[in-house]
Amino acid sequence: MTRQTKQPMLEKSALSKSTRPPHRLRLLVAVAVACLCLIGGYFFKPLAGHLSAGVSQATENPPESAPGTDDVIINIDTADYRKLFDELANDHGFDRIELASLFSGLTIDQAALNLISDQVESRPYLKYLALLATPAIIQAGKEKLEEHRELLDAIEARYGVDREYLIAIWGIETRFGQRQGKHEVFRVLNTLFSNYPRRSGFFRDELVNFLLLCREYGLSPRSVMGSYAGAFGQPQFIPSSFREYAVSFDDDDKPDIFDSIPDILASIANYLHRHHWVLDAPVIVNIGNELNTDNLKEVLEAGRRGRLPRQEIQDAQGVELPPSPDNRPLVVVEFQPNPFFGKTPQYYAGYPNFQAITAWNHSNRYAMIVTHFAQAMTR
Repeated sequence: MTRQTKQPMLEKSALSKSTRPPHRLRLLVAVAVACLCLIGGYFFKPLAGHLSAGVSQATENPPESAPGTDDVIINIDTADYRKLFDELANDHGFDRIELASLFSGLTIDQAALNLISDQVESRPYLKYLALLATPAIIQAGKEKLEEHRELLDAIEARYGVDREYLIAIWGIETRFGQRQGKHEVFRVLNTLFSNYPRRSGFFRDELVNFLLLCREYGLSPRSVMGSYAGAFGQPQFIPSSFREYAVSFDDDDKPDIFDSIPDILASIANYLHRHHWVLDAPVIVNIGNELNTDNLKEVLEAGRRGRLPRQEIQDAQGVELPPSPDNRPLVVVEFQPNPFFGKTPQYYAGYPNFQAITAWNHSNRYAMIVTHFAQAMTR
């Protein structure tokens, strides 16, 4: 298949460390540069043409824990833990004595509790952009594209996923493996199961999946390190995603997302492929600064589950939209106002490829950053 030429994206300049201005001024300069590039069309013009919980470790900076909080032992003598141990023993064949030994003496990871409530994806978009898509990391991504050209040829042929998006996700998640997380995954999952009621059920399921994958792949549960949300490896898979989507692409039978570059990139590709990515297809397209029908507004409110046919969006907004693969429906995305130029929002039609990225990470901001990063690498 002949690959289309990708359109250029935003270019930013790095400040010399020897002349770095104060933090607020640096942020103001970064935002101003990003906004000027938006106006000049380096960002949104390509968006209008052809674009596109593991939590990223690239920006993790754990706050200090309160004195003594990391010494608090997790109480496993509760109804919730008894049910968990019954499931592990009865449904999955774990030995109860070994479970008691493994879980005994676990302490709360207070830093994980602090960080889970302040995820980077919730920050304003331009701050998020400045953190995750710096000129240095984009340049590193370009070098990875060249370094792994033959491997990416093979992965792209097998899975039908555009290579620059694989590199973008890899770079955003862990800076190409440099920052895989400093939290003990087993301890984090227990902390969030027992002390984070809002998503306790989710982390309980991930804890079960984690113990299963450790048994399946011969890993010691207490040795695996990862993020404050229980994601691990260079692509930052949560345990259930690892068991479902991780693949081996280096001629052995075991997926290795810690050290094997072929497995890492192929596993990301497999995830996006399984969520209906289409090679060289549109990702997101600007549809104006207001929504013209109630249907569009309702779909926007419905979030990532809302869908409308491409033709309906095109007719309502009076814009020309490229075809959607297999005529699949689109989501509607609101991009936050530019702080320098009023409060008028921008709206976009998110194609199936955009939807695949938001399956990986439910944040629209994250998907926009991946898109920006991918396009910037192909300039």
